[in-house]
Amino acid sequence: MDNSTGVLGEEYVAELIKKKGFKLVIRNYKIKMGEIDIIAKNDKYIIFVEVRTRKEDGMIHPLETITPSKKSKVIRTATYFMMEHPFDLQPRFDVAAVETRDGKVVSCNYIENAFRGF
Repeated sequence: MDNSTGVLGEEYVAELIKKKGFKLVIRNYKIKMGEIDIIAKNDKYIIFVEVRTRKEDGMIHPLETITPSKKSKVIRTATYFMMEHPFDLQPRFDVAAVETRDGKVVSCNYIENAFRGF
């Protein structure tokens, strides 16, 4: 995947989240142990969104790229973020699987609370 494909997916998901009534807090939050693509909030939740973007004709589906190790890194990074920036909101981990063709998004499977039971 080239970087422009990933940026396209993240831009699409950021707009989708705004339409769902969330306000973006930060994009591409990075620390030594990991990165979170999008952090957003509404009056109830602070959401940590992992965006996985692949070309439609790729060998694997974007959801297949979310490994237990990746989940663990996202959770640890989110915990650090919450210690740095306390919010009185319920944290939630969402995943967006975006597929593109010819530089355009052709599908987005947005899963709320995707790490439930992890």
